[in-house]
Amino acid sequence: MSEPLAARLRAAEMSLADVSESARLDAELLLAHALGWSRAEMLSRLRECHDSPQFGELLRRRRNHEPIAYILGEREFFSMVFSVERPLLVPRPETEHLVEACLDDVKDGPARVVDIGTGVGCVAVSIAALAKRTQVVAVDVALKATTMTRHNAARHGVRDRVHVLAADGFEAFTPGGGGFDAVVSNPPYVETSAWETLPPAIRLHEDPGALLAGPDGLTMIRRIIAEAGRYLRPGGLLALEIGMGQYRTVRALLEKHGYVSITSRRDLAGIERIALGRKPG
Repeated sequence: MSEPLAARLRAAEMSLADVSESARLDAELLLAHALGWSRAEMLSRLRECHDSPQFGELLRRRRNHEPIAYILGEREFFSMVFSVERPLLVPRPETEHLVEACLDDVKDGPARVVDIGTGVGCVAVSIAALAKRTQVVAVDVALKATTMTRHNAARHGVRDRVHVLAADGFEAFTPGGGGFDAVVSNPPYVETSAWETLPPAIRLHEDPGALLAGPDGLTMIRRIIAEAGRYLRPGGLLALEIGMGQYRTVRALLEKHGYVSITSRRDLAGIERIALGRKPG
């Protein structure tokens, strides 16, 4: 008979302490997954002894800095659970501010939104799920991303309002013919030179193409700002997730391209994380 679950958890927590800042939580999630239980059920049965043959392999993967989301195959975002698959970018809490900014603008609908670089579809699907009169077009150049977005849209019952396109940026649209009420994007915004400074979980497992954007991290942001106005209706919103210290430059880019009502939203760490501008009405 195997040892009590509590003892297995303690040992697992110690083995993960040097690779994770949330070693205890990681151990609990992995053990619950190996047992096929919810975390709450597992925590209520810590004195019991149960075999979990997959647990060792799950711990090995986490010790190799693999993100929990890849190991479990899912991640919570905006109080919804999204399927995640390597190497697509793992949804981050700060990106929830991008969804909030868009919802504040379109939640009463009807509205049309385009999400450029949708990844696993967490932004597009969240907007569609919470703004019931909104149609969302989710665009990504990666076929794996479009497949995962369709899956997540179906998972949350919004497949009829999330239209997925495999395309590079706005190339699938006719300039002036989109008439979108909002363009949203969490684009790559990390400087190329910063790659080696990123945590191992990112460097070893996530797609650098979804993160790196030239010497100053603004290559894709410049492109979106320059092109988005052709696809927005007058008064339409452009909302971009940006990196730490980038807002001043992004604001200047928005001004250069004629956007008005330019502002930012800060994340929970106080970083100006979302840049917002409007096409003149």
